[in-house]
Amino acid sequence: MAGGNLTPRQKMINLMYLIFIAMLALNMSKEVLSAFGLMNEKLTESNEATEARNNSFVASLEVKANEQKEKFEPLKAKADQIDDLAHNFSAYLEDLKTKMTAKIDDPTDYEIMDKGDYLDEHFFKGDKIKEDGQAFLGQMKAFREGVAKILADEKGMEAVIKEVNDKFSTNEVVNRDGVKVEWLDYHYKGYPLVASLTKLTSLQSDIKTTESQVLSNMLAGTLSSEVSMTNYTTLMETSKSAYFNGEQFDGQIVLGRKDASTKPSRVELTLDGRKLNADQYSIEDGKVKLKIGTGGVGEHKIEGKLIFAQDGEEIEVPVKSSFATVAKPNAATISADKMNVVYRGVKNPMTISFAGIPDNKVAASAQGLSRGAGSSYIMDATLIKGREVTINVTGTLPDGGKVSDNAKFRIKDLPKPTGTIRGEDGAIKMQRDALKISTIGAKFDDFDFELTLNVTGFKFKVAGQPTINVNGNKLDSRAQQALSKAKRGSDVQIFDIEAKASGVSVILKKVSPVFVELTN
Repeated sequence: MAGGNLTPRQKMINLMYLIFIAMLALNMSKEVLSAFGLMNEKLTESNEATEARNNSFVASLEVKANEQKEKFEPLKAKADQIDDLAHNFSAYLEDLKTKMTAKIDDPTDYEIMDKGDYLDEHFFKGDKIKEDGQAFLGQMKAFREGVAKILADEKGMEAVIKEVNDKFSTNEVVNRDGVKVEWLDYHYKGYPLVASLTKLTSLQSDIKTTESQVLSNMLAGTLSSEVSMTNYTTLMETSKSAYFNGEQFDGQIVLGRKDASTKPSRVELTLDGRKLNADQYSIEDGKVKLKIGTGGVGEHKIEGKLIFAQDGEEIEVPVKSSFATVAKPNAATISADKMNVVYRGVKNPMTISFAGIPDNKVAASAQGLSRGAGSSYIMDATLIKGREVTINVTGTLPDGGKVSDNAKFRIKDLPKPTGTIRGEDGAIKMQRDALKISTIGAKFDDFDFELTLNVTGFKFKVAGQPTINVNGNKLDSRAQQALSKAKRGSDVQIFDIEAKASGVSVILKKVSPVFVELTN
């Protein structure tokens, strides 16, 4: 077999066999015995270093299991089983080595360890393997099959299981003469004490190295699964929570972990400066799921930190995000293009807003325009010259940017009032006595403003008689006297009605007259 394909450990084992052959050729020279002893010491030192690394690994794994139970507890449980198998087997071998050198005053005097009586008597009785020899083989089998069973459901461990089966195999061995020999006979019958001692120490080295290899591969598998692309999802990262048409979208698609075993040990979050309690979020699939209301219209900020336990320390991951709440549509915007009208002399109520922008971030300006509460405004066009007014509106976006718009409104005068008697207008038939006591009034026909008109005077004319000027809103004595002289079927005119409206700051147009035909 080419030397370049062998591991350092196999090379060392081959060297040991070469030394053993040389020892036989030199008739057990003291130098060869000492060489085995020195090799045993080197292996012992190496085993101590490997044992320390394994113990450190298991200890650090215990810390991780306490911090992230779902991820590392299963690995920790298997690591403990492997560690128990390794320690039990190694302790058995150490006890055996102690018994082998129990009668030697100086365990480092390798030159006197040229006999193989102890193991020959301990393991064998003639060609048969004794109970202690079977116990040794049982320890080999327990370790070999125990490790294979623990790793059976671990992905990617097939090569490791094969190596363990090969390294700790107790199958028959073909010797140099081509004869099959029992494994225990081949390795331990007839060898000098120091050679067997060294081989047992080498076996301990294999145990500890196997434990280290298995633990490393298991952790590598866990970490590989952790960084697997199946544990990631895509997230959209943006500089702000809302955009308007015409803007440049600056979103970035990034990868985000969604691992159920990755849970923060503590969550400290605020919504618009108010601390969130445990009922307002939950941790699902490695994500902190918020359970909060969207709040009022506008931008809302979520800030704070997620705290993770790592290697006995707390690692803080900052959180700084926002979302925008817009008003829920509950009515369509419908407008008549030709009906943008305001009237002189009255307070015209208006609603001015910007979709997606809170009222306190909207400003409107125009001559005669004043603001009420929220999105309510009043337009008084009384002093505006001309027949048109433009209202300019500006909104402030969450990022501080500005948007603007405007609308033009036609300015119209109040419509012409209509005169009334008993609330009736136009040409009316009425009895003399009813007219005598009726109230003269005025009104706006089909006008959206609720304006009450008060009559302060009018002119009264009976056919064939002079016109009478009346103050107030009812016939005075003179008008009643003229009415009493009128004949049945006569026409009575009530005109030049003087009326005023409360809250109106302009002079009203001339009120239309009322015509009465007397029926008696």
